[in-house]
Amino acid sequence: MTAMQLKFHIEGGNFTKAGFASSEVKKYLRKINISNETIKRIVIAMYEAEVNVVAHAYEGEILVNIDSKKVDISVIDKGPGIEDIELAMKEGFSTASQKVREMGFGAGMGLSNIKRNANEFIIKSQPGEGTSLNIIVYLNNVN
Repeated sequence: MTAMQLKFHIEGGNFTKAGFASSEVKKYLRKINISNETIKRIVIAMYEAEVNVVAHAYEGEILVNIDSKKVDISVIDKGPGIEDIELAMKEGFSTASQKVREMGFGAGMGLSNIKRNANEFIIKSQPGEGTSLNIIVYLNNVN
């Protein structure tokens, strides 16, 4: 398998495009015959990260590196950052606006869903500057 790198720009506030990056990665992973279970974990983690950027940041970038052993996803946003990462990781905690909640987002499950679906998960945030995530899912099984 040849290593592949994909890059996506995420526009804050643009919910109509939320999910585009995870959908494109899903298509690619299917083409290279990755197991459905592993694809599901990757897509859930990516989608949650995308929605977080759309809901909370001004803009962001997702870099996806795929090789024969893993999918390594970096999500870097320019936004308000996270004041208390430990609190933000708690299921049900959300700082989403009322408008975002009315659209069906902002239930406070995003970061915990990302962590649950990743083999490795690192989050860093600087209030006033933005947040970065590193999500790794190992490709230990193929169809």
